Amino acid sequence: MNDVVNTPSDNKDGWFNENELYKCVHCGFCLQSCPTYLGTGLETESPRGRIALMKAVNEGRIEIDSGVLRHWDLCIQCRACESVCPSGVPYGTLIETVMEKVQTKRKMSFLSKVLFDVTLKHIIPSQKLLQLTSTLLLVYIKSGLQKVVRFTNLLAIFPPSVKNLDSKAPSFNGKSFRSDGRVYHSKTATKERICLLSGCIMPIVQGDQMRSAVQVLNRNGFEVYVPQDQVCCGAINSHVGDTERARNLARKNIDAFSEELDTPIVTVSAGCGARMKEYHHLLKDDDLYAEKALHFESRVVDVHEILDNVAEVRPGGEIEKKITYQDSCHLSNAQGIRRQPRDLIKCIKGVEFVEMPGSEICCGAGGTYMITEPEMSDKVLSTKIARIRDMGADIVATANPGCFMQLESGVKREGLNVEIKYVTDLLSEAYMKEK
Repeated sequence: MNDVVNTPSDNKDGWFNENELYKCVHCGFCLQSCPTYLGTGLETESPRGRIALMKAVNEGRIEIDSGVLRHWDLCIQCRACESVCPSGVPYGTLIETVMEKVQTKRKMSFLSKVLFDVTLKHIIPSQKLLQLTSTLLLVYIKSGLQKVVRFTNLLAIFPPSVKNLDSKAPSFNGKSFRSDGRVYHSKTATKERICLLSGCIMPIVQGDQMRSAVQVLNRNGFEVYVPQDQVCCGAINSHVGDTERARNLARKNIDAFSEELDTPIVTVSAGCGARMKEYHHLLKDDDLYAEKALHFESRVVDVHEILDNVAEVRPGGEIEKKITYQDSCHLSNAQGIRRQPRDLIKCIKGVEFVEMPGSEICCGAGGTYMITEPEMSDKVLSTKIARIRDMGADIVATANPGCFMQLESGVKREGLNVEIKYVTDLLSEAYMKEK
């Protein structure tokens, strides 16, 4: 990882809310929930250890150098520690604060900085540029150019993150799903109108899965409206410390969804939902948007939440498969949604549902983490794949595109005959099998 400038007394402007930072009493409850601690056994790779470093920096006892930063960078930001912390430490807020403050101090190569800035500033916020990038990536894969590049080791001249990105190139499932202002009408009696956040990555690489989610919502009487001017939720930017751009994206989404002020905003990506439910925290100091953000996040609802309240969600078709479920970190830890996806799977006829041991432990995806920290990401993933293999499940269901792609790459790498699907994919399939 990149080095940083030493800054011995760099916290004079108050990086942390000390009421939040000093809530940690170092009890250790977080240790067994942390994937990097479980993978290394090192105190410094635990939430408790990383907070100890934050305190030391806050008190001026240590300097921020590459060694300190390394421990923070290795955090996947799964927030599992929050769900078990008896003191209510807002760890997600603390680690994002760290990422924001050290971002300007990183020593990056010129090429790495250009790639970083172009991706976060231009590509991710723009549907058109995302679409163009995905088209070029698809051509790169399908044309055979990827095989040539790998055979000639051409990627050796680029930063390691580029090689990691190539190795994690996703499969593309159907045509992309566009946020084009369309309204998807239900053929049944309409319960209510909802707005749908399409997101940035999922509609590009998993268009079929997005359409399945819309079909499930339509099947249960919801009219689905996809606002045209929506953008990325800002989660990726937040995780890497690009907070100001995350705030700008939040403002754009608040404006895009403001035409229907009381309509629920449904998310099908756990990471997006978690970020959007915390827009007020992100914009709490913005005089113009703070109150708007508070109202906005009150409208955000995960697709499993809204379906859980629908009486007729139970499909008539059968899926005779052994199915397990991997918790998506930002669904279970940040949003507290654990029961609903499982209940939706269990309501499908023919399903043999089996609980995965350690399903609450992160799979190692972590947004861009699988690209920036491939060694630790793969180590965490290997543990997860071993458990999937031992279970003998036919399908692993999940609720986030990062989890989906990470698990899919893992089962392919190990040659397992296991499908990765969203819960809404399973429901859609069962509806299609109705007589």
